[in-house]
Amino acid sequence: MPGITRSVGDGGDNDRADVAQVQTLLNAVIGLLGLAPLDADGLCGKGMIAAIKAFQFRFTGLTAPDGRMDPGGRTFLKLQSAAAAAAQQPPPKPATKLSGADWWRANQGKYANSAALSDLAPAFRDKAKRFVAALRDAGATVTIGATRRNQTRAWLMHHCFMIAKGQMEPADVPRNPACDIVWDHGDPAKSRRGAQEMADLFSIVYLPSLTSRHIEGNAIDMTIA
Repeated sequence: MPGITRSVGDGGDNDRADVAQVQTLLNAVIGLLGLAPLDADGLCGKGMIAAIKAFQFRFTGLTAPDGRMDPGGRTFLKLQSAAAAAAQQPPPKPATKLSGADWWRANQGKYANSAALSDLAPAFRDKAKRFVAALRDAGATVTIGATRRNQTRAWLMHHCFMIAKGQMEPADVPRNPACDIVWDHGDPAKSRRGAQEMADLFSIVYLPSLTSRHIEGNAIDMTIA
C-alpha cells in the first residue's frame, strides 16, 4: 500500500484519502489495541486519534503519543509493517465456539476496551473531564491510554488463564450469556491448549481480575507531559 502524502491525526492536514488509508491500516491491527474497528470514511475524529495514540503507545514505545502520523515518519512506517505482518496471518477458520486463537480473532471486535472519557461511569466521567480539561488549559499534553475496560473481555482473560494453568476445569467455568464460547474441547490437553492460545494473544502474565475500577468505569490510564 502506498504511503500517505500529508500528515494525518491530531493537528494534521487530514487529507481524506490519506485518512482513509490510515484507518484501513489501523483496522488491520485494531484488535491488538483492544479497540473497535474504525469506519474507513476518510474523516479524522476523536476515535481515530485515540487509535493512533494507542498504536504509538503499544507498537512504537512512545510514552507520550502525539496522535499524529507524518509521511515517512516513524509511526506510519511502523503501522505499515504491523499491518503487513497482520495480513500474513492465516485467515480465521470457519466460525467455531471452541476456545482458542481462531475464536478470539473471529470475535475480538465484540469485546473492545475504550479510551473515551464519555464511556466512564457518570459521576467519575464528569470529574475526569474537568481534570483533563484543567491539565490541558494549563498547557499539559494529556494522552489517554484506557478508560472503561470491557467486562466480558476481562471474563475471557480471567478464565483462559485459569484453564491454561490448570487452576480450573473447563466444565466449571460459569456460563456467560454475553459470550458464546466453549472452553471444554472434550480433551483436557486440547482445552488447555485452546485457553493458552488466548492467554498468549492477551499477553497475560498474571491472573486477570474479574473486577476493577477500570471495568466499573471509575479509572483512567493516561500520560501527562
